[in-house]
Amino acid sequence: MFLKASGLCQSHGNRMTLRDIDLEVKQREVFVIIGPTGSGKTTLLRLLGLLDRPTAGQIVVGGQEVTDSERSRLGTRRRMATVLQKPVVFNASVYANVAYGLKIRGEKRDVRHRKVATALEAVGLSGSAERNARTLSGGEIQRVALARAMVIEPELLLLDEPTANLDPVSTSTVEKLISHIIQRLDTTVIMTTHDMLQGQRLADRMGVLMAGEMLQTGDPRDVFNLPRGREIAEFVGMENMLHGVIASNDEGIAIVDIAGKVIQAVTNFGPGEQVYVCIRPEEITLTGTKDSTSARNVFPGEVARVVSFGPLARVEIDCGFPLVALITKRSADEMDMHTGSHINASFKATGVHVITR
Repeated sequence: MFLKASGLCQSHGNRMTLRDIDLEVKQREVFVIIGPTGSGKTTLLRLLGLLDRPTAGQIVVGGQEVTDSERSRLGTRRRMATVLQKPVVFNASVYANVAYGLKIRGEKRDVRHRKVATALEAVGLSGSAERNARTLSGGEIQRVALARAMVIEPELLLLDEPTANLDPVSTSTVEKLISHIIQRLDTTVIMTTHDMLQGQRLADRMGVLMAGEMLQTGDPRDVFNLPRGREIAEFVGMENMLHGVIASNDEGIAIVDIAGKVIQAVTNFGPGEQVYVCIRPEEITLTGTKDSTSARNVFPGEVARVVSFGPLARVEIDCGFPLVALITKRSADEMDMHTGSHINASFKATGVHVITR
């Protein structure tokens, strides 16, 4: 294990911002921490990057305990690079900003020149080496910060909301650069973001931080499709969350009573258990006829609203309980879907995720 945090806590005055964080990150793994604004992501990243000291707990990097000893913290910090949400650049050329880390490490001038040139080429700023870094746009400054981080070839790269303040075009550019850097450096990466889809695209593993607590860690697919609680389910876009009670369970196939309607789901919860039934919008199929699907769950309903965005359409349906489906705009147009349309919504029992209330 490359990095291990145990029982990390951080407080500011009487306010506890992080509570008992346990975290393990493997070598050369990309671990992404997702969570809403104010959940403590930046605070945690600063602790892991040894920029701040925790109120309680322990951090081990590369087998060495680095929580308290200033000497061990300094030596370990030199093996890391951190890119902040709002990077600070010196009032100097782009070249000087990127070369700074190499210079303080005592690299020879010809080595510095070669490494900086390679880094600037990688981030698409070769032609801006002599520009003053403070005259650059926000996206360009973020690219300078990434070049400055990658040029020292860190064992651990920490990225704090690297695209939070950028426009969509710059966000796409920086995200591609991050993917390139991850592949090129073959390094360990810990990144924070509130952009769930970005986290899903980049992460090997993911942690969900909410109100200072790490509520779930695991494979991104499990976090998005098998959230462990209501807060996580809502945050990762599980729009359909229905209150229900398990009526029966026959060898893992449960009958869930939803306000008099019956939904079948794959779960081990037993009869009488009060639960939330969660269905991702993209798991729902809409058809004009009831017998055109083999899914266990089929409900006739009336379209309450259709909202198109890009190539997709978000369809709100009243089936005696509310459902939201996500389909292609082309499919919605072909079915002439509009408010008042009658439609059948179907989904498989395996597409239903059940969590306790």
